[in-house]
Amino acid sequence: MTTQRPPTIDPQAVRRWQHMPAGPSPWLHEEVARRMEERLEWIKLKPENWAHWEPVRGGLQAHALLNRRYPDAGCFVVEADKARIAYAEKRMASPWWQPSRWTGTAPRLEAPTDGAVQMLWANMALHMAADPQGLIAQWHRALAVDGFVMFSCLGPDTLQELRGLYQSLGWPAPSHEFTDMHDWGDMLVATGFAEPVMDMERITLTFETPQRLLEELRGLGRNLNSQRFPAMRGRQWHGQLHQALEGAPLRLTFEVIYGHAFKPRPRLPIRPETVLSLAEMRETLNQRKR
Repeated sequence: MTTQRPPTIDPQAVRRWQHMPAGPSPWLHEEVARRMEERLEWIKLKPENWAHWEPVRGGLQAHALLNRRYPDAGCFVVEADKARIAYAEKRMASPWWQPSRWTGTAPRLEAPTDGAVQMLWANMALHMAADPQGLIAQWHRALAVDGFVMFSCLGPDTLQELRGLYQSLGWPAPSHEFTDMHDWGDMLVATGFAEPVMDMERITLTFETPQRLLEELRGLGRNLNSQRFPAMRGRQWHGQLHQALEGAPLRLTFEVIYGHAFKPRPRLPIRPETVLSLAEMRETLNQRKR
């Protein structure tokens, strides 16, 4: 990545998307979150505190899975929009008759302070960020040393069928471009993360009608492409889209990227002469013994 923002993303469109009314978490996001939660079996660290980044769109069912996995851990819930914070609070509240309402740890509906959490969970958020490297830097600051980030996002092969259809009709692309998993790995390292592990799979969804396909897409996101059609689309265009979809297989491919990385201990800067306090010297020696 040569710039912090992917060149096809319009920041103003991102801001509109961030403040759209909250709704149920999309099925695809919940399924990806379920698969990502299973990958926590590979990580032995049990966080004392963790942060859930944008759970309303990322998956509220997944939030329950994570609570079951880490029942004693404190949780921070981070949302960009006040309405979604209220929506999350309402959906996360346990019914009064469940013991977890009285014995569990209530989530804190605020961003964690620097170094406050040992795990940061961000499902299907990174590909919708106007400044993804800046977002990764936020995650890095929130994590304690030796903490880890778990995230997923969409990759470049996403919506290849719809992209081909739009191209055949001479229309602008139906979405912004999605970043390759190797570029995400490079950004993680550039931000200060260590040992990034990236993985990818493709999920294909099929639909009975064009209406159902378009409904699913509206729940997943918006076209943030700065070169998208600049005005409102009319009924004629909408009818043409439906007609084109009816003549094509009703399926969509989603390239799903999974990643995790650790926040390492800070290294001493390389200088001709380095001056350390006694406390810093003790900490450095203790790190080498571990």
